Amino acid sequence: MGKVCLSVSQPTLLFVTGHLAETALREVLNELAPQAGFQFEIAVPGVQVAALLHTRLLQNRLQIPEQVAEIILPGWSQTDARTLTEHFGKPFRHGPKDLRDLPEFFGCGKRRQADLSGWSTQIIAELNHATRMTDHQVMRQAYSLQQSGADLIDIGCIPGESSPRAGQIAALLRAEGFRISIDSFDRREVTEAVQAGAELILSCNHDNFSWVTELQTEVVAIPDQPADLDSLRRLTAALQESGCRFRLDPILEPIGMGFTRSLQRYITIRDEYPDVPMMMGVGNVTELSEVDSAGINLLLAAVCEELGIQSILTTQVINWCRTAVAEFDVARRLVHYSLLAGTIPKHITADLVMLRDSRLHPASHESLQSLAAAVTDRNFRIFAEDGELHLLNRDGWSHAASAFDVFRAATTLAQQKSPLHPVTPEHAFYLGYELARAEVALLLGKQYVQDAPMTFGLLGEWRASSSVHQHPDPATSTLQDSADAEIPPDSPTDQ
Repeated sequence: MGKVCLSVSQPTLLFVTGHLAETALREVLNELAPQAGFQFEIAVPGVQVAALLHTRLLQNRLQIPEQVAEIILPGWSQTDARTLTEHFGKPFRHGPKDLRDLPEFFGCGKRRQADLSGWSTQIIAELNHATRMTDHQVMRQAYSLQQSGADLIDIGCIPGESSPRAGQIAALLRAEGFRISIDSFDRREVTEAVQAGAELILSCNHDNFSWVTELQTEVVAIPDQPADLDSLRRLTAALQESGCRFRLDPILEPIGMGFTRSLQRYITIRDEYPDVPMMMGVGNVTELSEVDSAGINLLLAAVCEELGIQSILTTQVINWCRTAVAEFDVARRLVHYSLLAGTIPKHITADLVMLRDSRLHPASHESLQSLAAAVTDRNFRIFAEDGELHLLNRDGWSHAASAFDVFRAATTLAQQKSPLHPVTPEHAFYLGYELARAEVALLLGKQYVQDAPMTFGLLGEWRASSSVHQHPDPATSTLQDSADAEIPPDSPTDQ
């Protein structure tokens, strides 16, 4: 039994929301209401997005049942709770901006965590130019791709070559338990890989249909030319007649080469063949667009989820795609959850927010000013706020856009006010390191907290070296004088 956090009198609360959030809101309230001790009703006054609600609209459209004791408005809505209270004669208040924060809002613990264990799009990760790799390189990359989320390892062969390595690599990977596919139009490479255990052939068109279907292995069917959907339709009919298992890939074109029209072809094929498995080669966009790949992967994962495209082929060769498999793994889970829950993919996981942070907690100029006036020790506090770095202690408060400028100003102040206590090389190194992290945070728009790690989504955390944080003994260091010996060095808790 959950803890009852409010009165057991069971008041009825009316939650106002938009169509898009109704399902997710009801799911949260079904679990929360018995714990928090209230009954609930939901009102959707004819808008899709809750943030679009405004006071006049609710005055005209909202109907409040007699038994309702209080009305909870979406946190993002531009509504005046006081005006609505006066108009309806019942209390209104704004809830949290994220409906998953409702448990915390009602005093029943932290927000409910989204279940991101499900997904519906298989990841096929290619070993690019696999036939030119050593066995060690093959295994190292295969394990890395698998750990990043790949379901199948694709043996990428080289057009125009016919290498015995394809079959050897397939046997090597299968012996280690990997599920594999073979990406080649060469008959020898494909045949030997299938004999060694490849379960999928990339790809099949009218050029190799006659022999590839004899292998009785699932194939990826592609048009003879990317824009030629009629050839894909003819191939589909032939594959259905042959009994060969297949999935359709209308070919995703790179940006600048017909990208949008190629997306339309996926929609057309899905409409024409609603029950046939499909695949999309997302690497044609991620690898060939000079931009961080996480956002592209999320959008393409959403396309796949909404169209029911059950598999993708991706690579992570070029540097901006070096974590493409892990990105798509997060993206496929996020969009799968979003569609099932009927919610937007926001404030569910921050794993794909790598350069910036989802939320910032800025310190005001006034609060920094107050802290600077209150500090009585020589330990530096570091902040990255309002486009500048701030370095302050009892000797003064320096702020500038550059770490070099702020350090120079701070040390000048220290020499003027405490000439007998210069900054030691060890402490200068610590300050330089922390100021560099603060400057990076300022540049990217990330939250900086002194001595605390910065998060980079699925890439992990950037932590300061533990040795850096072992400040020197106060008895032997000029970091602080004996009068300040009880003050902990450079502690972020002073913030």
